[in-house]
Amino acid sequence: MTTREESRYFSVPIELVTTGKPITYDLWINSSSRQNRVHYVRIFKEGGALSFEDLQGFKKKYFQLYVHEDHRDKYTKSLVASETATDEEKTEVVKDMAINYLGKVFDPGREFTTEVLEEAIEGCRESVEHMVDVVKDYDINELRSLIGNLSFHDFYTYDHSVNVSMYAIIIFKALMPNARKDELTLAGLSGMLHDIGKLKIPTDLINKAGKLDDDEFKVIQTHPGLGKELIECQNADCPGIDFDIIKRVVYEHHENYNGTGYPNKIAGDEIHILARIVAIADFFDAITTKRSYHEVLSTPDALAVMDRTKGKKLDPKIFDTFSSTVNNFGTGHINMGLPDSFDPCQPQNELPFVKDKAKKQNHDLFQKENTYGKVKKAS
Repeated sequence: MTTREESRYFSVPIELVTTGKPITYDLWINSSSRQNRVHYVRIFKEGGALSFEDLQGFKKKYFQLYVHEDHRDKYTKSLVASETATDEEKTEVVKDMAINYLGKVFDPGREFTTEVLEEAIEGCRESVEHMVDVVKDYDINELRSLIGNLSFHDFYTYDHSVNVSMYAIIIFKALMPNARKDELTLAGLSGMLHDIGKLKIPTDLINKAGKLDDDEFKVIQTHPGLGKELIECQNADCPGIDFDIIKRVVYEHHENYNGTGYPNKIAGDEIHILARIVAIADFFDAITTKRSYHEVLSTPDALAVMDRTKGKKLDPKIFDTFSSTVNNFGTGHINMGLPDSFDPCQPQNELPFVKDKAKKQNHDLFQKENTYGKVKKAS
């Protein structure tokens, strides 16, 4: 069997297969006894029901069970609805589903076409819908703990994009407790795709751990515009997905609240609310995720550092709502800040702390935005 055919199947833990009611996906095994060869055979057809004893028999007889890619969403949907699987198990599967689709976008050996973009976005949307079901009622520290227990992948951008998606969901839910699922899904999808422009940036530059020089940073700063162009040029059509909003988040997530960001130095409410949410999710994940830095910050210290950027980098009202979702978890003791030039895009060896001499200022809270989902102006 070719590598392409082999990639059409993914392994599933036997203990997470549905029992006691009809399953919605086929189960397969690799029947080849030859090393580096695969031959998939279906052993159970969707629609049938398995007992716990059946699974124990599979466990004794087969080394591994597989599901075909065509049934990935059915398998994931079934797992998310399970009453016995843990949230960690559910989230791991949903994350793998999302990374599978992100991998198709960032695959350097695959031509980027409208069809590739549509397939990836549809798959990411399905993944985000499942994420909403699992994590929408988490607080920030609970989600951070969950993320910390998930497996990491070779390409930092994959893990980071999935993490930002989950944080964006719960930040939006905190801002708008009565938000519909489709609104939460759009928030999560915006987070998932915010760095799509990095498809056009060399991987060695994205993953460079040391400080970027000026020329390298200028290249990194092109990714919002490149992402916007990718979405515009492909003219993708995915029913139910507002590409105007996705495009704005991709283009605006590095704009700072005080107008000092890039690429257009817009400020305040000129920046789409989802771009402001993603900016906070992006920042928080960058300073609290093990893959980003050798020394990561605790949740209270991360919030203390981010608090110093309110009204500068971050929207003050959204940030206060974000930090308020951390319940009874202590106060940060760190008395250092990050420079205004700090950009969460880049994994670094260590956080570039500086002495924070700026006095904390009070900022007017922005009025609640009632135009969610509307594009105020073309970008």
